[in-house]
Amino acid sequence: MYAAIKYLHIACVALSGAGLFLRGLLMIAASPLLQHRWVKVAPHVNDTVLLAAAIALAVMSRQFPFVEAWLTAKLFGLMGYIVLGAVALKPGRPRGVRIAAWLGALAVFAYIVSVAITKSPWGLFRAVGG
Repeated sequence: MYAAIKYLHIACVALSGAGLFLRGLLMIAASPLLQHRWVKVAPHVNDTVLLAAAIALAVMSRQFPFVEAWLTAKLFGLMGYIVLGAVALKPGRPRGVRIAAWLGALAVFAYIVSVAITKSPWGLFRAVGG
């Protein structure tokens, strides 16, 4: 069961990152597709499944944020990803701010994935430092 939930989690991570990337491109292009209901709802459904799978994996593996440093780093990274993604994709802010927030969210996404792969709070920076 653990493996199935892990693969579900990984699939949801891939969808979340790809979705943010594509919605960011649509935002830059000022595409009316961003106003479609499914474009607004699908990411929330995916992210709910993603979070549920993450919680299930933590419980099953008995590894928890604020106990395991790498999971704590992922949790704080997730908060940054959510805030930056919201700034990037909600209308009302200047286009330059939204693009910068989108790029920041993509960078944080890459960091979170690197933390998951390395199981180190340093993530990709661990590999750079040796």
